[in-house]
Amino acid sequence: MEQRPVCLSIGGSDSCGGAGIQADLRVFEALGVHGCSAISALTAQNPDNISHIQASSSPQFKAEIQAIVSYYPLAAIKTGMLFDAEHLHIVATHIGTTPLVLDPVLIASSGQYLFDKNTAKIAYEPLIKQATLWTPNQQEAAFFLGKASNDPLETASALLLKYQTPVFLKGGHGEGEVLHDIFCDLDGTVEILHHQKQQLNLAQSHGTGCRLASAITAYLAQSNTLLSAICKAHRWLQSDLKTR
Repeated sequence: MEQRPVCLSIGGSDSCGGAGIQADLRVFEALGVHGCSAISALTAQNPDNISHIQASSSPQFKAEIQAIVSYYPLAAIKTGMLFDAEHLHIVATHIGTTPLVLDPVLIASSGQYLFDKNTAKIAYEPLIKQATLWTPNQQEAAFFLGKASNDPLETASALLLKYQTPVFLKGGHGEGEVLHDIFCDLDGTVEILHHQKQQLNLAQSHGTGCRLASAITAYLAQSNTLLSAICKAHRWLQSDLKTR
Protein backbone atom coordinates (compact mmCIF):
# COMPACT_ATOMS: atom_id res chain seq x y z
CA MET A 1 0.00 0.00 0.00
CA GLU A 2 1.35 3.41 -0.94
CA GLN A 3 1.98 5.53 2.15
CA ARG A 4 0.14 8.83 2.37
CA PRO A 5 2.16 12.04 2.70
CA VAL A 6 2.48 13.21 6.29
CA CYS A 7 1.57 16.75 7.38
CA LEU A 8 2.03 18.39 10.76
CA SER A 9 -0.41 20.96 12.10
CA ILE A 10 0.95 23.21 14.84
CA GLY A 11 -1.61 25.42 16.55
CA GLY A 12 -4.37 25.76 19.10
CA SER A 13 -7.00 23.21 20.05
CA ASP A 14 -10.56 24.41 19.31
CA SER A 15 -13.01 22.85 21.76
CA CYS A 16 -15.95 23.26 19.35
CA GLY A 17 -14.01 21.61 16.53
CA GLY A 18 -14.61 24.24 13.87
CA ALA A 19 -11.09 25.67 13.64
CA GLY A 20 -7.58 25.01 14.88
CA ILE A 21 -6.04 21.57 15.16
CA GLN A 22 -9.36 19.75 14.91
CA ALA A 23 -10.28 21.44 11.63
CA ASP A 24 -6.80 20.90 10.18
CA LEU A 25 -6.84 17.17 10.91
CA ARG A 26 -10.28 16.77 9.30
CA VAL A 27 -9.06 18.56 6.17
CA PHE A 28 -5.91 16.44 6.02
CA GLU A 29 -7.99 13.26 6.24
CA ALA A 30 -10.45 14.47 3.60
CA LEU A 31 -7.65 15.31 1.17
CA GLY A 32 -5.71 12.09 1.61
CA VAL A 33 -2.76 12.99 3.81
CA HIS A 34 -1.86 11.69 7.25
CA GLY A 35 -2.16 14.42 9.86
CA CYS A 36 -0.06 14.86 13.01
CA SER A 37 -0.34 17.68 15.53
CA ALA A 38 1.45 19.76 18.14
CA ILE A 39 -0.76 21.90 20.35
CA SER A 40 0.37 25.38 21.37
CA ALA A 41 -2.67 26.15 23.53
CA LEU A 42 -6.01 24.79 24.68
CA THR A 43 -9.04 26.98 24.13
CA ALA A 44 -12.54 26.92 25.59
CA GLN A 45 -14.64 28.30 22.76
CA ASN A 46 -17.67 28.08 20.56
CA PRO A 47 -18.22 29.92 17.26
CA ASP A 48 -19.39 33.00 19.16
CA ASN A 49 -16.81 33.38 21.90
CA ILE A 50 -13.46 32.29 23.37
CA SER A 51 -13.89 32.12 27.14
CA HIS A 52 -10.50 30.79 28.18
CA ILE A 53 -7.05 30.04 26.74
CA GLN A 54 -4.40 27.90 28.43
CA ALA A 55 -0.98 27.72 26.81
CA SER A 56 0.79 24.38 26.55
CA SER A 57 3.97 24.30 28.60
CA SER A 58 7.08 24.94 26.53
CA PRO A 59 8.61 21.51 27.34
CA GLN A 60 5.40 19.74 26.31
CA PHE A 61 5.05 21.77 23.11
CA LYS A 62 8.68 21.24 22.15
CA ALA A 63 8.44 17.50 22.90
CA GLU A 64 5.36 17.13 20.68
CA ILE A 65 7.11 18.77 17.72
CA GLN A 66 10.32 16.79 18.29
CA ALA A 67 8.41 13.51 18.51
CA ILE A 68 6.90 14.10 15.07
CA VAL A 69 9.83 15.62 13.17
CA SER A 70 12.23 12.94 14.45
CA TYR A 71 10.05 10.07 13.24
CA TYR A 72 8.01 11.10 10.20
CA PRO A 73 9.30 12.21 6.79
CA LEU A 74 7.15 15.32 6.84
CA ALA A 75 5.90 16.53 3.47
CA ALA A 76 4.57 19.86 4.78
CA ILE A 77 3.82 21.79 7.97
CA LYS A 78 1.00 24.22 8.71
CA THR A 79 0.98 26.62 11.65
CA GLY A 80 -1.99 28.40 13.15
CA MET A 81 -2.32 29.97 16.58
CA LEU A 82 1.16 30.04 18.20
CA PHE A 83 0.17 31.97 21.35
CA ASP A 84 3.39 33.85 22.15
CA ALA A 85 6.98 34.55 21.14
CA GLU A 86 8.36 31.59 23.11
CA HIS A 87 6.11 29.05 21.37
CA LEU A 88 6.82 30.70 18.02
CA HIS A 89 10.57 30.47 18.60
CA ILE A 90 10.25 26.75 19.37
CA VAL A 91 8.54 26.25 16.03
CA ALA A 92 11.15 28.25 14.13
CA THR A 93 14.03 26.27 15.59
CA HIS A 94 12.57 22.79 15.13
CA ILE A 95 10.93 22.57 11.70
CA GLY A 96 14.04 22.67 9.54
CA THR A 97 13.52 23.07 5.79
CA THR A 98 10.15 21.32 5.53
CA PRO A 99 7.70 23.32 3.39
CA LEU A 100 5.75 25.59 5.73
CA VAL A 101 2.33 27.21 5.29
CA LEU A 102 2.05 29.89 7.97
CA ASP A 103 -1.44 31.05 8.90
CA PRO A 104 -0.80 33.99 11.29
CA VAL A 105 -3.77 33.50 13.59
CA LEU A 106 -3.67 36.68 15.66
CA ILE A 107 -7.25 37.87 16.08
CA ALA A 108 -10.40 35.82 16.71
CA SER A 109 -13.62 36.59 14.87
CA SER A 110 -14.87 38.14 18.12
CA GLY A 111 -11.96 40.61 18.00
CA GLN A 112 -9.99 38.98 20.83
CA TYR A 113 -6.22 38.93 20.33
CA LEU A 114 -4.72 35.43 20.34
CA PHE A 115 -1.11 36.65 20.47
CA ASP A 116 0.45 39.56 22.35
CA LYS A 117 -0.10 42.42 19.91
CA ASN A 118 2.88 44.30 21.33
CA THR A 119 5.35 41.58 20.36
CA ALA A 120 3.68 39.89 17.37
CA LYS A 121 5.32 41.84 14.54
CA ILE A 122 8.86 41.28 15.78
CA ALA A 123 8.23 37.70 16.90
CA TYR A 124 6.62 36.61 13.64
CA GLU A 125 9.12 38.15 11.22
CA PRO A 126 11.74 35.32 11.27
CA LEU A 127 9.09 32.62 10.84
CA ILE A 128 7.36 34.51 8.01
CA LYS A 129 10.69 34.73 6.19
CA GLN A 130 11.23 31.01 6.80
CA ALA A 131 7.81 30.08 5.36
CA THR A 132 7.01 28.73 1.92
CA LEU A 133 3.76 30.71 2.02
CA TRP A 134 1.87 32.78 4.53
CA THR A 135 -1.88 33.34 4.50
CA PRO A 136 -3.01 36.45 6.40
CA ASN A 137 -6.56 37.70 6.14
CA GLN A 138 -7.23 41.40 5.60
CA GLN A 139 -7.37 42.20 9.32
CA GLU A 140 -4.07 40.42 9.98
CA ALA A 141 -2.50 42.10 6.94
CA ALA A 142 -3.48 45.52 8.29
CA PHE A 143 -1.88 44.62 11.61
CA PHE A 144 1.45 43.60 10.05
CA LEU A 145 1.53 46.61 7.74
CA GLY A 146 0.40 49.06 10.41
CA LYS A 147 -2.39 50.36 8.21
CA ALA A 148 -5.54 49.20 6.44
CA SER A 149 -6.20 49.48 2.71
CA ASN A 150 -9.29 49.02 0.59
CA ASP A 151 -7.15 47.71 -2.26
CA PRO A 152 -6.33 44.00 -1.68
CA LEU A 153 -3.79 43.91 -4.51
CA GLU A 154 -1.95 46.85 -2.99
CA THR A 155 -2.05 45.11 0.40
CA ALA A 156 -0.71 41.80 -0.95
CA SER A 157 2.07 43.60 -2.82
CA ALA A 158 3.05 45.54 0.31
CA LEU A 159 3.23 42.32 2.35
CA LEU A 160 5.41 40.68 -0.29
CA LEU A 161 7.70 43.67 -0.43
CA LYS A 162 8.03 43.90 3.35
CA TYR A 163 8.60 40.23 4.18
CA GLN A 164 9.99 38.80 0.90
CA THR A 165 7.85 35.67 1.26
CA PRO A 166 5.10 34.45 -1.10
CA VAL A 167 1.77 35.59 0.28
CA PHE A 168 -1.84 34.50 -0.17
CA LEU A 169 -4.08 37.28 1.09
CA LYS A 170 -7.44 35.84 2.13
CA GLY A 171 -10.38 38.06 1.27
CA GLY A 172 -13.19 36.17 3.00
CA HIS A 173 -13.93 39.08 5.35
CA GLY A 174 -14.25 41.57 2.50
CA GLU A 175 -17.26 43.59 1.47
CA GLY A 176 -19.41 43.01 -1.60
CA GLU A 177 -20.93 40.01 -3.35
CA VAL A 178 -17.69 38.92 -5.03
CA LEU A 179 -14.63 38.37 -2.84
CA HIS A 180 -11.01 38.27 -3.93
CA ASP A 181 -8.10 36.17 -2.66
CA ILE A 182 -4.70 37.21 -4.00
CA PHE A 183 -1.47 35.23 -4.40
CA CYS A 184 1.81 36.89 -5.31
CA ASP A 185 5.42 35.77 -5.17
CA LEU A 186 8.91 37.09 -5.75
CA ASP A 187 8.97 35.79 -9.35
CA GLY A 188 6.28 38.31 -10.27
CA THR A 189 3.37 35.86 -10.24
CA VAL A 190 0.06 37.48 -9.35
CA GLU A 191 -3.07 35.34 -9.24
CA ILE A 192 -6.45 36.74 -8.21
CA LEU A 193 -9.03 34.13 -7.24
CA HIS A 194 -12.64 35.27 -7.19
CA HIS A 195 -15.57 33.67 -5.42
CA GLN A 196 -19.15 34.58 -4.65
CA LYS A 197 -19.77 35.57 -1.06
CA GLN A 198 -21.78 32.79 0.52
CA GLN A 199 -24.44 33.47 3.12
CA LEU A 200 -23.06 31.56 6.07
CA ASN A 201 -24.03 31.63 9.71
CA LEU A 202 -21.37 31.95 12.41
CA ALA A 203 -20.93 28.22 12.92
CA GLN A 204 -20.53 27.64 9.16
CA SER A 205 -17.97 30.40 8.69
CA HIS A 206 -15.97 29.57 11.83
CA GLY A 207 -12.56 28.24 10.85
CA THR A 208 -12.75 28.85 7.09
CA GLY A 209 -9.28 30.43 7.11
CA CYS A 210 -7.85 27.44 8.99
CA ARG A 211 -9.37 25.00 6.53
CA LEU A 212 -8.11 26.92 3.51
CA ALA A 213 -4.54 27.02 4.84
CA SER A 214 -4.58 23.35 5.80
CA ALA A 215 -5.96 22.41 2.36
CA ILE A 216 -3.09 24.31 0.73
CA THR A 217 -0.71 22.38 2.99
CA ALA A 218 -2.25 19.03 2.01
CA TYR A 219 -2.04 19.74 -1.71
CA LEU A 220 1.52 21.05 -1.32
CA ALA A 221 2.41 17.77 0.43
CA GLN A 222 1.12 15.90 -2.63
CA SER A 223 3.82 17.47 -4.82
CA ASN A 224 1.68 20.20 -6.36
CA THR A 225 3.34 23.49 -7.18
CA LEU A 226 2.54 26.29 -4.77
CA LEU A 227 0.14 28.01 -7.17
CA SER A 228 -1.55 24.73 -8.07
CA ALA A 229 -1.94 23.84 -4.38
CA ILE A 230 -3.55 27.24 -3.73
CA CYS A 231 -5.98 26.94 -6.65
CA LYS A 232 -7.00 23.39 -5.72
CA ALA A 233 -7.46 24.34 -2.07
CA HIS A 234 -9.53 27.38 -3.05
CA ARG A 235 -11.87 25.23 -5.18
CA TRP A 236 -12.10 22.60 -2.47
CA LEU A 237 -13.06 25.12 0.23
CA GLN A 238 -15.77 26.73 -1.89
CA SER A 239 -17.23 23.29 -2.56
CA ASP A 240 -16.95 22.31 1.10
CA LEU A 241 -18.75 25.47 2.24
CA LYS A 242 -21.72 24.66 -0.01
CA THR A 243 -22.26 21.38 1.88
CA ARG A 244 -22.34 22.96 5.32
